[in-house]
Amino acid sequence: MAEAMLAAALPDIAVSSAGTGALVGHPADEIAQTLMTEHGLDIGAHRGRLLNTAMCQQADLILTMDNEQRRFIEERYPFARGKVFRIAEAAKVDVPDPYRKGRAAFDNAYRLIDAGVTNWAEKIRKFK
Repeated sequence: MAEAMLAAALPDIAVSSAGTGALVGHPADEIAQTLMTEHGLDIGAHRGRLLNTAMCQQADLILTMDNEQRRFIEERYPFARGKVFRIAEAAKVDVPDPYRKGRAAFDNAYRLIDAGVTNWAEKIRKFK
């Protein structure tokens, strides 16, 4: 969801996503797909993939859903320190993983991600 939202907010910036525990090759959850369609974004082509060294090296900014993911990335890829932040960092909150928790959990994640995307997009535009 975050990839599609950030890409829509910053159409001239390359945005991609990968997980620290992704279901490789699997599509986004059906609830996530429905929710995103309701907000005018299509994530039907998305397939899960795992974060790797090359992705971390190429990225200018790495946004995570929570502090646990941030710490994992910084420990596994120490060279990435300084460019890893939570997507909802401005609000100082983690985005809870909604997987298998129902529509309300996805709605909550969407709201938190949306606020984070708005904040990060504003910051990124200043540096373009």
